[in-house]
Amino acid sequence: MDMITAEDKQKLEERLSALVARRPEITKRIAAARELGDLKENAEYHAAREDQGLVEADIRRIEERLKDAKVVDQSELPEDMVFLGATVRLRDESDGDEDLYRLVGESSGRFDADVIEVTATSPMGESMMKARVGEVIRVDLPRGTRRYQILEIL
Repeated sequence: MDMITAEDKQKLEERLSALVARRPEITKRIAAARELGDLKENAEYHAAREDQGLVEADIRRIEERLKDAKVVDQSELPEDMVFLGATVRLRDESDGDEDLYRLVGESSGRFDADVIEVTATSPMGESMMKARVGEVIRVDLPRGTRRYQILEIL
């Protein structure tokens, strides 16, 4: 079961709606490209069919994710425990650097200079999940083990 925040669910539903809305446009592109003749050497036709395949794959992926997802009710969680949707200030024990991390169900793909997104299934996310303020978490990364102290949950 995939756990997501209400915000993640809304974003997935919006993305799904946008993809479904593209279906008629792609169908028109395919029909227009067919009218141009020989399909073997018709780049417009092949590009439209490839777009159609990518859009349909994304639609299926999002529908499956929404079907299997459980929305986390933030109000039921302890305020001092890291859980999905939490933004956490961590201090790297090796060098003392402090950074903000947000625990998310799925990365948005945005790169924000202020907050680093961490998925719940990543090594960092798994270590952060259910940790409390003041605890030191251990993260097994490809380049070795790192330790972070949880300073605060924003």
